[in-house]
Amino acid sequence: MINIEYLIDRVKLVTVQPKEAWTKISDEQIDLKDFLLSYVLPLVLIPTIASFIGYGLIGLGSYFKVASFSWGLHQAILAFLGAFLGVFLSAFCIHKLAPAFDTQISFANAIKLVAYSYTPIWLAGVFYILPSLTILALLAGIYSLYILYIGFVPITKVSEEKKTSYFIVSLILVIGMSVLVSFVIGAVLLSAGLSTY
Repeated sequence: MINIEYLIDRVKLVTVQPKEAWTKISDEQIDLKDFLLSYVLPLVLIPTIASFIGYGLIGLGSYFKVASFSWGLHQAILAFLGAFLGVFLSAFCIHKLAPAFDTQISFANAIKLVAYSYTPIWLAGVFYILPSLTILALLAGIYSLYILYIGFVPITKVSEEKKTSYFIVSLILVIGMSVLVSFVIGAVLLSAGLSTY
């Protein structure tokens, strides 16, 4: 069950006071299924619904108006699956890399680290309603990386000396996996006939 008040409070804490948020979050135990349904799912629905409206109904603007149901559905599926797969693959990379940097992190804690870090970019997904404003979502992505970086030590317990290298290696793997996931999902949707304007 989604607790709206808790969701709003947690989103505000993570986005406005990330350092304080990580201090509070670091020792919290999560039930993975409940966390995914009560925190991740509602936030992932923001870019999913906005993508469908923006690309399926509104289009890209007066100079290059492209909007179709199939393109909107394609973008919505890409946003939804990309978000969930992105969380799982990013968490997997962080979890598996931990021993190489003399630390340990459970998969559930890695999910928590990634999901809370992605909060700003999911919120900024509302800008997909007007596809010409998607650049603002990219700016939110930079802030998400900052939140991820400052959450590395509290969640992974990695040493300060190895924090930056752990983060950079994780980031390279995460970006690579994200590109691969987008490519695979796009190819599947293309073969299903959902990638045409």
